[in-house]
Amino acid sequence: MAAPSSSSSATTNIMLALYEKKTTQVDLYRPLRNYIAYNYSEREAQNLEDDLQTLKQLRSDIERNSDPSFTARRDLFQNYFKALCLVETRFPISPDKDHVNSITFVWHDAFKNKLKASQQNIHLEKAAILFNLGAVHSQIALSHDRSTVDGRRQASHAFIAAAGAFAFLRDNAATKASIGSSTTVDLSVECVGMLERLMLAQAQECVFENSIAKGSTPGVCAKISRQVGLYYEETLAALTAPPLNQHFDKGWISHVQLKAALFYTEACYRYSLELHEKEEIAEEIARLKSGIAALAEAKKSSKGAPAQLLDAITKLEANLNRNLDRAVKENERVYLLRVPSPSSLPPLPGFSMVKPMAMNEVLDASKEKMFASLVPDSSAKALSRYTEMVDDIIRTQAEKLQQASELTRVRLKQMDLPDSILALEGNFSLPTDLKEDVEAVQICGGPAGLEAELQQLRDLRRVNQEMLIQIEELLQKEAREDGQFRSQFGSRWTRPQSSTLTKNLQDRLNRFAANLKQAGESDARIERSVREHSALMSILDRRPIESALPTLARPIMSLDANEDAILGTLKQSLRQLETLGAERAGLEDMLKEMKRKDDILPKLMTSTGSYEDLFRKEISKYDHICEEIGQNIEAQEQLLLQIQVQNEHFATIFNLEDYKASREKCYKQIQASIAKFREIKDNINEGLKFYVTLQDAITNVKQQCSDFIMTRNIQCREMMEDVQRQISGLSFQDTNKSIPGPYNNYPSMGHQTPRSTPPPQQQQMDPPRPQTPYYQPPEQQPMTGYAHPPPPYSSPQQPPPYHMRPPSGSPYPPQQTQQQPPASHEYGQPAYPGWRGQYYNSHAQQPGSLPRPPYTIPAPYPPPHQSGYYKQQ
Repeated sequence: MAAPSSSSSATTNIMLALYEKKTTQVDLYRPLRNYIAYNYSEREAQNLEDDLQTLKQLRSDIERNSDPSFTARRDLFQNYFKALCLVETRFPISPDKDHVNSITFVWHDAFKNKLKASQQNIHLEKAAILFNLGAVHSQIALSHDRSTVDGRRQASHAFIAAAGAFAFLRDNAATKASIGSSTTVDLSVECVGMLERLMLAQAQECVFENSIAKGSTPGVCAKISRQVGLYYEETLAALTAPPLNQHFDKGWISHVQLKAALFYTEACYRYSLELHEKEEIAEEIARLKSGIAALAEAKKSSKGAPAQLLDAITKLEANLNRNLDRAVKENERVYLLRVPSPSSLPPLPGFSMVKPMAMNEVLDASKEKMFASLVPDSSAKALSRYTEMVDDIIRTQAEKLQQASELTRVRLKQMDLPDSILALEGNFSLPTDLKEDVEAVQICGGPAGLEAELQQLRDLRRVNQEMLIQIEELLQKEAREDGQFRSQFGSRWTRPQSSTLTKNLQDRLNRFAANLKQAGESDARIERSVREHSALMSILDRRPIESALPTLARPIMSLDANEDAILGTLKQSLRQLETLGAERAGLEDMLKEMKRKDDILPKLMTSTGSYEDLFRKEISKYDHICEEIGQNIEAQEQLLLQIQVQNEHFATIFNLEDYKASREKCYKQIQASIAKFREIKDNINEGLKFYVTLQDAITNVKQQCSDFIMTRNIQCREMMEDVQRQISGLSFQDTNKSIPGPYNNYPSMGHQTPRSTPPPQQQQMDPPRPQTPYYQPPEQQPMTGYAHPPPPYSSPQQPPPYHMRPPSGSPYPPQQTQQQPPASHEYGQPAYPGWRGQYYNSHAQQPGSLPRPPYTIPAPYPPPHQSGYYKQQ
């Protein structure tokens, strides 16, 4: 039932509040937990234990009314309603066997408690909670002291909140809750709509009372009062129509009817005061008569109305009659105006000072964390679809922005902007790739550094030549000494001649000499190329390289001297274009940021309406950015057309075509210089690599020659001792028998008694011992490019420490035909692997075409591979 309330200072302040709907006990915990465990997992049910307990406690507090304070009840209803929104999207409550079918909500009618509704769905529960939220707001309004201005203002706000709750109920839950056979009238669309009008009427009434208290003008008070009456008239119309006309008692209808008549009459009274001030006596009389008639009609149905309200009507009626008497007398004595009929008067205007509070934010459950881990498939699919819609918008707009930026770049490149302006101001620069190539050349020394590298080639070639001469001198000295002893001792000097043993070494030295000769010719060609192209490559030594570029100068003569204005206009347009580009970058970042923050899953989880409606609402957030992107691209297109016209004037005045031609010519010169420098640099690097590799090979051969000469010296001393013993008359035969070893191959001088005889067993077991060579280089992997090792030769004593036992058989390996080294030989390689033309053998060599000393070339060296920069001369 309604709870009337009166104010001690204002007898008209009689207002209505609503009692809450009553419910029965319901267990939400166990059915919902079982559903989670069955459809998700027991672990998930355990994780959501706190949320289930919270929901259970909220329902229990509503049932028991544990905290009777109005604000606590208001907060409880709001929190529980948001929890119900989360439950609705995750737990299907219905009689279906696959749903939560063990929960039945029961609620009694607020106006006729004996009537009740019971439903196995959450719609009845949500509607009842919204009804109770509006009821508690009306109770909060009546709890304020409306005898003060501030109290009436707070009461008005509470009535506005109550109207918002009933409006939200009408628009979102009343229709769903009224479906089915078990319903109550208090949750119908007609009832909650009537309650919304009633709450607005009482809120506007508080505003009217404050207007009177603050001394507002009669005209303002009349408009506010008239709107109060209109709200009450709308409420009365709903109460007297089905289905409410049989549901509410007579007290409600009498109260609302008297209120409607009271505030219509109050409006007539206040408006008549304003008319009296304007001396519009005829209309004043008509308005007063209209108000008196309305009160007289309302009194006929005032049975059961509160006494305070009847007193207010009586007082207002007395004021109207007094003013009417005064106005009639004045009209009869002074104005003598014809009084119009009340029915012919225009309606009094009203002015609403209140409207229902928007409850969407207050009851928004999208930020709540309860049951957040439960995401039904329908919500996940809806989220995926929405994400695709957003991604499509982002992708489309990003492509537009990128195309606009690329169009700007291409158009400016075609117009040679801003390079031509920078060239005029002296701030020009090379293209990025060309500048990087120039910097790479300058970092490695540039053309000026080639001379130092050529000197390195000369030094390495000289070192290799000196090493070859040293080796040749060592071999010649050993050969001379061997010849002197051979001529001195004649047939007694039995060791092999030096020329026989050093044939392979001489062949290698001859090949190295030929390589050096051809390398020297190639070095000469490189030096000649450096000299011939020094003028071309000198541009690469300019620092900075931009100083070598031509400059764009102002015209020497100008007819109208407007080049500065044209240049300034073009610069201004370019700055505007740059600003548009920066705006596009900002718009793209804004799009990405909006997408990053756009999380509608909570709204999907709490939405009970159509997903399509939600999608349209959420997607509309991007509309203004898309419009800005379109405006930016359109503005850029117009600006590019303007820049094209301005650039044509600029190019004509500053003779831009001639400047472009000279600049391109300079670019080509720099490119040609870089190409020539790189070719020369590559050839020099190949030469350095060749000389270093050849030096290692010559050093190896030098070590072998040193070992050979040392061994020959040891042999020489031993043989001289043998010859001296022969000359002294010693028996060479005895020596031959007593001294086993490599000297048993010398020619016999006569029978000698052996110094010792080996044991018979040893004579039987040991096979004939092969002759040990006088010299053999250390065993190593044969290197490509070297000839076969020299043949072994005899030695009168034990072999030196680096002696290696040769294979059994003849003490000299069979002579093999001298083979040419393969093309991939390490030390027989062409000087530069990438050389085009013969680096070593630029012309075919004929045997004997070169003088024998100091090198002998028995056969022409095979031609190298044909590659590289230089061609055969």
